[in-house]
Amino acid sequence: MFVDQVKIFVKGGDGGNGMVAFRREKYVPMGGPAGGDGGKGASVIFQVDEGLRTLMDFRYQRHFKAPRGEHGMSKSQHGKGASDMIVKVPPGTVVTDEDTKEVIADLVSHGQQAIIANGGRGGRGNIRFATPANPAPEVAENGEPGQERNVILELKVLADVGLVGFPSVGKSTLLSVVSAAKPKIAEYHFTTIVPNLGVVETGDGRSFVMADLPGLIEGAHEGVGLGHQFLRHIERTRVIVHVIDMSGMEGRDPYEDYSTINQELQEYNLRLLERPQIIVANKMDMPEAEANLEEFKRKLKDDYPVFPISAVTREGLKELLYEIANQLEHTPEFPLHEVVEEEETINRVMYKHEKPKEEFTITREPDGSFVVSGGKVERLFKMTDFSRDESVRRFARQLRTMGIDDALRERGAKDGDTIRLLEFEFEFVD
Repeated sequence: MFVDQVKIFVKGGDGGNGMVAFRREKYVPMGGPAGGDGGKGASVIFQVDEGLRTLMDFRYQRHFKAPRGEHGMSKSQHGKGASDMIVKVPPGTVVTDEDTKEVIADLVSHGQQAIIANGGRGGRGNIRFATPANPAPEVAENGEPGQERNVILELKVLADVGLVGFPSVGKSTLLSVVSAAKPKIAEYHFTTIVPNLGVVETGDGRSFVMADLPGLIEGAHEGVGLGHQFLRHIERTRVIVHVIDMSGMEGRDPYEDYSTINQELQEYNLRLLERPQIIVANKMDMPEAEANLEEFKRKLKDDYPVFPISAVTREGLKELLYEIANQLEHTPEFPLHEVVEEEETINRVMYKHEKPKEEFTITREPDGSFVVSGGKVERLFKMTDFSRDESVRRFARQLRTMGIDDALRERGAKDGDTIRLLEFEFEFVD
């Protein structure tokens, strides 16, 4: 099964907890604090493996959680950092954050790596909190939580040449005769339901990768037919080979087929029509093909080269492959995420005051309790060891420094009111 889009959950490993410990060795007076730091949590790293061709493995494993770091130990021993989790992906994988829609990584070459979820840093042991005023602190940090996010993996087939056209125009047949690929071929529409790849060698020693993409129909960019699932693969190709059934066996006009497919490519991505395109007039062994070809050339307004061929009799294939190889030599790779340049206009600079992003938010529940939320305050909470009074006092000082106490008073919090943070409740003391 060919799978080219999946959604998965990734989480970096939490950092190891710091430790509270003291030296109690014989003949060592005033030994002092000796609690070590926790180790760093492992990150989730995606690495390209050219042996993979599909995202099928992610259908069965959708959660990737990296291991946490080792906790700190006594005698000032730091915990060991966890080894990063390496997840293999096929070349051509685009990783996007589901929430922000930001492209995290575009992985194309073998061995290329990208950090998808960072591991948390290790918590500090009590040796880090010793000061002249407090030489024996009983405070240590828990490890920082690892980054977690939902990501969408999208596979865009890596091919130099993409075959496009209506169903049953002979794309699969063409690929099968110019390469060793064995795509399914039959006399019905949408025989090809997944992209097929084949390596094509020309007579002069040049070679390139050709992709037979599922047939497009009118409305494909809006989700009609099968082709809309695979339009993304055309973005990777450097040269587009437009295969047209010149025999008119299906009762369609070849020029209308050509115009419709190009319109679909333009609607999907405006920059696709800037790529070199070669028109292949297939099925020239059929009776009415010559007359249809003359009519097609008369209507053709574009200056794309037209190659009459017959994939069955192999007529005209040699010239076609040489032309494709020549086009590839002069065509650079296109960046995946292209930005359409706007027309030149007068540039105006506008300065405006923007409030800095709030570090926390406070809401009121129907039962009268206050709910405090926010990334920074939640991280501080998770890194606090509430089993030690000194750590609790430190957390209270951090909240006060962030301005949470004053904000609660402004919202009407009084002595004894309930304050919620994540799943925990506190009592407000004024």
